[in-house]
Amino acid sequence: MTFERWFDTAEALAAFGGRVGARLSPGEAVCLYGSLGAGKSTLARGLIRALTAPEEEVPSPTFTLVQLYAARDFPLAHFDLYRLKSPEEVYELGLDEILDEGVAVIEWPQRLGDALPADRLAIEITLPRNGEPDGRRVRLTGHGRLQDFGKGHHPFE
Repeated sequence: MTFERWFDTAEALAAFGGRVGARLSPGEAVCLYGSLGAGKSTLARGLIRALTAPEEEVPSPTFTLVQLYAARDFPLAHFDLYRLKSPEEVYELGLDEILDEGVAVIEWPQRLGDALPADRLAIEITLPRNGEPDGRRVRLTGHGRLQDFGKGHHPFE
């Protein structure tokens, strides 16, 4: 299933991230697509704080490539693959190990090529087009066991 929605503010985008995070289980990944400045880190921050604590410090993993967190029920890792040179490098960062027991949030997942996690939510965030108000358009598509994400309840609520 694919869902699309417009978010007017960064706060609304982060809150949506929190709602997504609350529905995740070990072995699942959230793959965040979008240009620089689109809001990937904002959404990730909301998701991570929903699974850890509202005051959790959530730095961007742009330079460290991965940040690890102790979520309430499982390990959580936030990957930023922008600087990755090849898809194989992600295994050195521990993506497989995280998905064995926890959840991964992945910015710039296109760097993985065909090695994307099977059970994932693909979330594409786009900037306003000409004539659109400020905000972000978000498109969510589930894959693997998340293909029915939102069935029975709307994922944006």
